[in-house]
Amino acid sequence: MILLPCASIEHLAQSSRNRLVLVACILGSSIVFVDGSVVNVALPAIQEDLGGGLALQQWVVDAYLLTLGSLLLVGGSLGDLFGARRIFVIGIVMFGAVSVLCALAPDGTTLILARALQGVAGALLTPAGLAVIAHTFSGEERGAAIGSWTAWTGIAFVIGPLIGGWLITHGSWRWVFVINVPITIVTVALVLYAVPGLERGNVRAHVDVVGGVLCVLGLGGPVFALIEEPSRGWSDPLIIVTFVGGIVLLVLFVLWERRYRHPMLPLRLFSKRNFTFANVETLTVYAALSTLTFFLVLFLQQLAGYSPLQSGLVLVPITIVMFLLSPRVGRLSMRYGPRWFMGIGPLVTAGALVPLTRLDPSFDYATDLLPWLLLLSVGLSMIVAPLTSTVLRDAGERDAGIASGVNNATARVAGLLGIAVVGAAIAGSEDKLDLPGFHTSMWITSALVATGGVIGLAGIRNPR
Repeated sequence: MILLPCASIEHLAQSSRNRLVLVACILGSSIVFVDGSVVNVALPAIQEDLGGGLALQQWVVDAYLLTLGSLLLVGGSLGDLFGARRIFVIGIVMFGAVSVLCALAPDGTTLILARALQGVAGALLTPAGLAVIAHTFSGEERGAAIGSWTAWTGIAFVIGPLIGGWLITHGSWRWVFVINVPITIVTVALVLYAVPGLERGNVRAHVDVVGGVLCVLGLGGPVFALIEEPSRGWSDPLIIVTFVGGIVLLVLFVLWERRYRHPMLPLRLFSKRNFTFANVETLTVYAALSTLTFFLVLFLQQLAGYSPLQSGLVLVPITIVMFLLSPRVGRLSMRYGPRWFMGIGPLVTAGALVPLTRLDPSFDYATDLLPWLLLLSVGLSMIVAPLTSTVLRDAGERDAGIASGVNNATARVAGLLGIAVVGAAIAGSEDKLDLPGFHTSMWITSALVATGGVIGLAGIRNPR
C-alpha cells in the first residue's frame, strides 16, 4: 500500500474541488446563453398558444435581452461589492424560480415580465460566475479554466436549440423553461459544496444604480415604440412619448456616466481607437446575427413547415464551424493583426446572406440553404475571436475585465435593437411574418453585417 504525503492528498482534494467549481460556473452560465437562443425555436408554439402575433414573439426575446444587456455591468459591480459567490448563488436561484414563472405564464404579458426578470438574474450570475473562476484559479490554470468555460458554453449553445426543439415536438414550449430548474438546483448544490464560503466583498466597490436604471429605461423606450408602432402607428401619443423619452434618458445616461465617479460604463475607454471601432462593429454584427436566427427560425416553422426540432438542427452547422475555426482564426489574427479579419469576415457573411433574400418556402436544404450557412459560418468565424481580442488588447490589462463586460453588454444590446428595428421595418397589417417580410429582413441583416465590415476596414488599426 502506497501512502501519499498529506500535501499531495490536499492538492488532489483541492484539484477535485476546483473542477467542481468550474462545472458549476459552466452550468450556471450555460442556461443564460441557451435561454437567449433556445426560445427562438419555441416562438411559433408560444404565439400559437398565447396569441399576440409578431409583437409578442419580439417581446419574448427582447424583454430578456433588455435587462440582461443593460444590467450586466451592474451585476459585475454587485459581485465586487457583496462577493461573487453570494451573487452567483442568488442569480442562479432567481433564474430557476423565474423559469417556473415563465413555464406557468397564462398569457403573453406575464411571460414577457417573467422573461425580463430572467434577464436580471442572468445579469447577476454571468459576471459573478467568471469572477468565481478568477478567484478559484490562478496563472495558467486560470487561462485554461476560462478557455473551458468558453468552449462548453459554446457547446451548450449548439445543444440547447436541439433539446428545446425535441421538448416542443414531444411536449410543450413550457418545458423549455422547466428544464432550467434541475440545472439550477445542481448548480447551487455544487457552489455551496465546492466554493469556499468565507469570501468577502470589496467594501470600496460601488454600484451605479442610477446608471443602470437610466440604461434600462433609455433602451426600453425606443424598443417599446418600435415593437408596438406597427399596431398603434407613429401618431399614437404613447409611441411618441416612449420613443422620445427613451432617447432623452439615454442622453442623460451618457451625461451621468461622464460625471459619476464610479460609472458602470467608463467612457474613458472610448478614447481608444480600436476599442471604440470594435464595439461599434460588435453592435452591427451581433444585431445582424440576432435578426438572422430570429427571422430564419420563424421562416422555417411558419412558412416552410419545419418542426421545432428540424429548425434547431438547421442552425447547428453555424455553431460547429465557428467552434472549430474561431480558435485558429484567433491565433492568426494575433500573428497578422485583426484588421483584415474584422473587415473581410463581415463582407463574406453579408455575401452569404444575399441568396437568403430569394429563399422560397419549398427550398431544398442541401442545395439552397446549407452551402450559404457554411459560408456564413466561415465569415462569422473570421470576426468573433479577433473582435474580442482587439477589445481586450486596446483596453490594456488593467481594464481587461470591464472592457470584456462592455463588449458583452454591447453584443446583448445589439441583439435587442436589431430585432426591434427589423421587426418594425417588416411588420405588416396582420402582425406576422410573411415571405416578403422575411426577404426584407435578410436584406437588412446583410446590410448590417456589411456595415460592420466597412467599419472594421476603415477604423481598426493593426497593433505595431
